[in-house]
Amino acid sequence: MIRKITLIEPMNDHLHIFSRFELPRIGTTLLATILREKGYQTNVLFLKTKELLARRIDADLVGISMITATATNSHLIADALRAQGIPIVFGGPHATFFPDESLDHGDFCLAGEGESAFPLLVEALNGGLPLSEVPGLIWREEGLIRHNPLPKPVEDLDSLPFPDYTLLDQGRKKPFGRLPRKGIVPMQTSRGCPFDCTFCSVTGMFGRKYRFRSTESVIAEMRRYDPKKHYLFFYDDNFCANSRHTRELLQAMIREDFGFQWSTQVRVDVARDPELLDLMRKAGCTTLFIGIESVDPVSLKEMKKGQSVEEIRHGIREIRARGIHVHGMFVFGFDTDTPQKAHATLRFAIQEKIESAQFMILTPLPGSAFYKQMEAEGRILDRRWDTYDAHHVKFLPKAFTPWELQYTQIKAHAMFYSPWQTILRLLRGSKAGFAIGIYAQGLNRTWKRQERPYIRAIKGLSAALQWAAGRGTRQAAAAGTLTPSGVRALTASGTLKAVPGA
Repeated sequence: MIRKITLIEPMNDHLHIFSRFELPRIGTTLLATILREKGYQTNVLFLKTKELLARRIDADLVGISMITATATNSHLIADALRAQGIPIVFGGPHATFFPDESLDHGDFCLAGEGESAFPLLVEALNGGLPLSEVPGLIWREEGLIRHNPLPKPVEDLDSLPFPDYTLLDQGRKKPFGRLPRKGIVPMQTSRGCPFDCTFCSVTGMFGRKYRFRSTESVIAEMRRYDPKKHYLFFYDDNFCANSRHTRELLQAMIREDFGFQWSTQVRVDVARDPELLDLMRKAGCTTLFIGIESVDPVSLKEMKKGQSVEEIRHGIREIRARGIHVHGMFVFGFDTDTPQKAHATLRFAIQEKIESAQFMILTPLPGSAFYKQMEAEGRILDRRWDTYDAHHVKFLPKAFTPWELQYTQIKAHAMFYSPWQTILRLLRGSKAGFAIGIYAQGLNRTWKRQERPYIRAIKGLSAALQWAAGRGTRQAAAAGTLTPSGVRALTASGTLKAVPGA
């Protein structure tokens, strides 16, 4: 009989720009809250893999939620727990897109949104209904893998309880990510995204239809927290997706006079509505995370971003004019991208006085159109999932060698967060930009030191590709790249030292 349920979300073991402020995704705590309301004893672990393996977990069932970057360690943790006789159910984006792989390490997978499916699975395991009636369930039966139809998306988000973060255990870490004086509380007001960016897997998991919580529901959840102790981060993929709905929420936040400081993710087209920006600032918004990706018109068209360079420039200036910190998110490695275009994007970020930025490597995330394209073209280098984190090269680019693409990202961070640029931000009055710059400089140095084996390998791969293209070997593609099988052939011949995980 299942009574005790532990839900696990492993942290990413590789360094990234948010390592110091790493936040749990909302799903695991929400599921634990739902299950507790149904009478089960629940808890949530959000820890590094080493800490999770060292823990003694007393549970009748363990659920592990994973994104692609945490899949490898999730499987490792599951293997250790199954050896103790604890049944495992996987959920989250990676389990949704690669359930058969995860069944090698667990007993069940739940694809799609799990709020209705997980309680039904527990009921089924307790003998209350057949497994065939659990939506989204994938499991092995009589040597075959069974796939139930996906669950319907939760249409009424107000029907879900507020996540109870007292169920969350982060070990010795203080609750959630930490700002200098406050803990960051994750919240969400919507799900889904109608946009079709080729590199994004959000629509594969949550669909292209926006679903919104009511203003009353969001305000009621905000009342649970203290603006003196908590900073809010709204996890929405596009907080301003529906300007009317967002305006109503902001006006309610202002009327409540909460005094919260908060941040969220938006598209740059939020600046089309200056009044909405004014309301965001008045309601306490301090930082906007903006997926700019590139300032090359051809690359923007390739990724189906639906925005122009002029709109990007106008949006940044309008947001900064209201004293809101802009965190720009850029991506290098599209087929139409080049080292010169990447450098132009870096110059744009510096010239537009963006306070902080992250320069990511285009990554073929399972569930995205880009993954399907790279798989069809045989350009995926390896499936070492723990490095699918936008900081490692995972595919064969067209206009870069793999090392050129990696170096472009490393150099962009080094130049954007150079001592001089960091001091300039302080002189412009951006204490946050200065503090982030100091933090990023140390993070970049540590990342390069920890990733030396990977850097050596990716350099070796690039040298082998150039050698093969120069020799005109049959594996060399027209653009001077090799297929993964060609890379493996070079590895086997001793020409190339293997990329870790290839």
